[in-house]
Amino acid sequence: MRLLDFIDTIEAELGVAAQRNPMEMEAGDVPATWADCSLLMSLTGYRPKTDTREGIARFVAWFREYYGK
Repeated sequence: MRLLDFIDTIEAELGVAAQRNPMEMEAGDVPATWADCSLLMSLTGYRPKTDTREGIARFVAWFREYYGK
């Protein structure tokens, strides 16, 4: 999932548009990553079951309930 997908999903869940300020890459920024969690999964047996979009929706719902916003 790309960063902009996260932002789009959070915007949709909140019903508010983010104030975006796109900028050029800076020194030290990483253009891409390829995380491999297979070793962690094999060692712990943990396998995430929640889709990212569903997780964001559930977090926003929890946050609103907890903070009353």
